[in-house]
Amino acid sequence: MSVDSGDAKIRVAVIGSGPAGSYAAGHLLRHSATELHVDLFERLPTPWGLVRAGVAPDHPKIKSVTRVYEKTAEHARLRYFGNVEFGRDLTVEDLRAHYNAIIYAVGTPIDRELGIPGETLERSYAATDFVGWYNAHPDFAEHEFDLRGERAVVIGAGNVALDVARMLMLSERELACTDVADHALAVLARSNIREVLVVGRRGPQQAAFTNPELLELAELAEAEVAVSREDIALCDGIEDPGIDAIARRNDKIMHDYAALAGGEKARRIELRFLLSPIEIHGTNAVEAVTFARNELVASDDGSLRARATAERLTIPAHTVFRAIGYRGTPLPGVPFDEARAVIANAGGRVTDEQGARHGEYVVGWAKRGPSGVIGTNKKDAADTVERLLEDLGGGRLLSPAPVSDAALATYIHDRAPHAVDYAGWVRIDRHELALGAASGRPRVKLTTIAELLAIAEREQ
Repeated sequence: MSVDSGDAKIRVAVIGSGPAGSYAAGHLLRHSATELHVDLFERLPTPWGLVRAGVAPDHPKIKSVTRVYEKTAEHARLRYFGNVEFGRDLTVEDLRAHYNAIIYAVGTPIDRELGIPGETLERSYAATDFVGWYNAHPDFAEHEFDLRGERAVVIGAGNVALDVARMLMLSERELACTDVADHALAVLARSNIREVLVVGRRGPQQAAFTNPELLELAELAEAEVAVSREDIALCDGIEDPGIDAIARRNDKIMHDYAALAGGEKARRIELRFLLSPIEIHGTNAVEAVTFARNELVASDDGSLRARATAERLTIPAHTVFRAIGYRGTPLPGVPFDEARAVIANAGGRVTDEQGARHGEYVVGWAKRGPSGVIGTNKKDAADTVERLLEDLGGGRLLSPAPVSDAALATYIHDRAPHAVDYAGWVRIDRHELALGAASGRPRVKLTTIAELLAIAEREQ
């Protein structure tokens, strides 16, 4: 690489363009006394991470947060490099040789497993795969989901579990006005599923739903919502000392659902509690799930945990989705905390056995684990950027040889010849929006890397 000693900019590489990475880039550009230059790297040609590939298609208002990220991406001191994979195209050594700091914003990309017999049977699915599939993520476009049976069981008590249940119960008319992937729309429209059970191991007060997600279950056109009165009764009178306002409101909503008469709509979502799966049954594919009935007991710190009783309950089911959380995976050359399944860090500074690794930082789920909502990443990113700025002031960042913008871009493109710049993403965006407008939908997403690159690289 050619070196230009007159171009000694302070450069930061942000790995991942989802909410955490985009918020970190915004803080770097707006809140530093020193002019920082940011290169934002993304494994896919398309930016915005889980906002594009994780938020349910029927939640367009949540996706509107991308307007904030677009303003950041259009900043004169930010460059976007899509279709560039860390560990394949660029290594940590490459980045340390050319950037003063690296921020990892790679999320926690894989699902947590149940660890029970029968989990690998056909028709036993990870919610992460299903979410990626219906959101047109290229990694999951070729997946297949068998929805021919009448009952599905979703194991988990968070918003992802509710998203899965709702997507299974939305009518074709409700789906057709969203940006759901075309292949998913076709399968979901033919689905035979008439009942979805969403099952949590603790009680209603401990469920991790947000109030809006829970309330909108009652707004489905062709599916009613119910809560097991038996499960509610087992939890009544047991007050969780750690309950907050959101959980208290959830508890009230679920008591209201339990009081509904029901029976007016053809489909049904039922919320069940105090049940832990212990085995999935079937010869080759899912046929039933056995649960242990739990009771709530106080831990030493006063919090309530689930303890299995001798009671067992077997529920026939055609399909099972596990939605019990995400976990991170190690990045080549980056310290990893196996116990927490996140990048090893102290307050956002990446650490190894010797302590902090100068110039390396982490934000978002890769830093703290999969918790919070999209907005949680804003303060999280700000906190890490503050650590980076402290280290900048203290002379603790990396000191690469100065290099020109053009030479660095050439270096990156030599390693990732089909890297997509922000103009390329804009071409993809406009193309998808135009396809959507032609069919009365917000957008029609392209589902393969080849399709995305063909549009991104199209001459204007």
